[in-house]
Amino acid sequence: MTTKRRTGTLLGAILAIAALTACAPAPSSNKGAKPSDTGDPDVVADNLEAPWSIAFHGSTPLVSERDSAKILELDKDGDPREVATIDGVAGEGEGGLLGLAVKDDDLFVYSTGAGENRVERYPIKGEAGALELGEPKELLDGIAAASYHNGGRIAFGPDKMLYVTTGDAGEPETAQDRKSLSGKILRMTPDGEVPSDNPDSDSLVYSFGHRNPQGMAWSEDGTMYATEFGQDTWDELNVIEPGGNYGWPEVEGIAEDEDFTDPVQQWEPAEASPSGMAITGDTALIANLRGERLFEVPLDKPSTSAEHFVAEFGRLRDVVVAPDGSLWMLTNNTDGRGDPGADDDRILSFEID
Repeated sequence: MTTKRRTGTLLGAILAIAALTACAPAPSSNKGAKPSDTGDPDVVADNLEAPWSIAFHGSTPLVSERDSAKILELDKDGDPREVATIDGVAGEGEGGLLGLAVKDDDLFVYSTGAGENRVERYPIKGEAGALELGEPKELLDGIAAASYHNGGRIAFGPDKMLYVTTGDAGEPETAQDRKSLSGKILRMTPDGEVPSDNPDSDSLVYSFGHRNPQGMAWSEDGTMYATEFGQDTWDELNVIEPGGNYGWPEVEGIAEDEDFTDPVQQWEPAEASPSGMAITGDTALIANLRGERLFEVPLDKPSTSAEHFVAEFGRLRDVVVAPDGSLWMLTNNTDGRGDPGADDDRILSFEID
């Protein structure tokens, strides 16, 4: 295990040096910015295999590995232990064992099976260091799967409902079809039922017109944000409203078309490919794959952003706020598209004000 190093505060340094500039409609950033007083990040864990998501059961980190279909728990030294291998995972390309979420003593799992994506719930048993998963309950199946555009992020909102991102699975027209589960953000109860206050009381669809959303987070006032992979022109940060149509495949990025909801921020795909995101205080932090950087977006001015750690750690898949308030970033250099280093993949930690 790599030696851990203590850092200083991340966001205090970021805010002190970030020169934020507007990007409507062009992208805006402080290219190459990096906190100057924090030193190197702490290494929480290393030598992971295509990790995809981090969730916490109490203070115990749980990590999904996309291709191995393993759920890992990390001890206080960051050493992994296999909790379970999820049955029926048939990953191909971007598919496999993807998003995780925890509520009470249940683990919620999004994974790709034979010809479909699905959401399952597993009871978590035992104590830290000896966790096990009980028998699964399938909450939702039949989500279209492909070798790419599988969505896969799941998270509980402040309303205690489970939100699920789905991709268009290579069939863009389904994103505009409200009867399809593809290209959507779905909202369900922890039992997989349709909440009575969904935009359509008979449908799990919460918003539509998405290409491949993979990040979700909520601000302190309950506003929901989501990241989305564009195609050739713009990646997006969106404010999600119930029943909103976010345009794909009719439009990409800021279109100023009253039929669609424009993103509050857009970036060129070569500099972004936004995946997981987290919100701490009044700041959104977004992990980027192809762009190999961390975006910082002030929520009081979401059309602006700063860039950090450009090309220092390779592809970044997820970013979360740990129970102790620190920021954890998950690299994704062993996913078949990156250039793995000797200790990849890793979880890296920073202090946060």
